Amino acid sequence: MDFSGKYTAFKREELMQEVQMHMSERRFQHVLGVEEMAVALAAKYGASKEKASIAALTHDYAKERPDEEFELIIKRDGYDQDLLNYGNAIWHGLVGASMVKRELGIEDEEILEAIRLHTTGAAKMSLLDKIIYVADYIEPGRNFPGVKEARKVALVDLDEAVAYETKHTLLHLIEQEQKIYPKTIETYNYWVVGKAEQSV
Repeated sequence: MDFSGKYTAFKREELMQEVQMHMSERRFQHVLGVEEMAVALAAKYGASKEKASIAALTHDYAKERPDEEFELIIKRDGYDQDLLNYGNAIWHGLVGASMVKRELGIEDEEILEAIRLHTTGAAKMSLLDKIIYVADYIEPGRNFPGVKEARKVALVDLDEAVAYETKHTLLHLIEQEQKIYPKTIETYNYWVVGKAEQSV
């Protein structure tokens, strides 16, 4: 896919190289898988394939940065200081979007928001937000119980896929006795509980 130049000055190959320099080969292969899935979902549900490609390629841009770098930015740039009580799993999306903006010059707010929300989701999500959230979960390299079912759901109903992923992510976090970021609970209450109540 050729980029139009509207959302990034980089050509696709150049953006891939920039991203690849900041992560392990294994992480980069995951990123390419998310891009493949995001572009397919964008084509199916009528979103911009170019925006889906850019957001997918950059969604984990900051994933392998040191904690100290995130902590510095959270303290310096006016983030909610409660964020310091969480870790990379939350930071690399929320804070990573500002690194993408600053270092890669990507300023499109829809793309940046999709990066911010790709691990936590939100009650209010754009079509692109949902696509990146789901694509990250079901990309071809993923292999965990339930992923095949999640892929099937994603090809039928994107909102149902958001609900499926949110429910199973929350169950996993609870099983692991991990701290749950409030936005993840907000996502669950809206997409899982709210949707179920609407259909009754």
